[in-house]
Amino acid sequence: MTAIYLMSMLFGLACGQVMSFCFPTEYTMHVERKECAYCLTINTTICAGYCMTRDINGKLFLPKYALSQDVCTYRDFMYKTVEIPGCPRHVTPYFSYPVAVSCKCGKCNTDYSDCIHEAIKTNYCTKPQKSYVVGFSI
Repeated sequence: MTAIYLMSMLFGLACGQVMSFCFPTEYTMHVERKECAYCLTINTTICAGYCMTRDINGKLFLPKYALSQDVCTYRDFMYKTVEIPGCPRHVTPYFSYPVAVSCKCGKCNTDYSDCIHEAIKTNYCTKPQKSYVVGFSI
């Protein structure tokens, strides 16, 4: 009986990792600065998807760190920097953003991730747009 229980538990954990659909996804963001003439549209990749989670019944008896759920987050990423066109000389025209290379299901690290529950609803431009594609502004 114990061997069957142990095998089913291991199988469940393995399937939980296999059934997690967390991977880099294309994302379009709009960047503008109040002082600059243009809004820059940037195509990048972010981590998005579904991670298996479990809700423990004995929440009252566990420390808070044991209650956190896994989220789809960066495994490996790099930063790219672009120049926002139409900025006056006294304004720094550079903007850096992360590009997801690979993703994983894990704890959200606030050192490099924005761990929020709601999507930002202000992802639009209020100024004329310029597109940024693979290192070149158009």
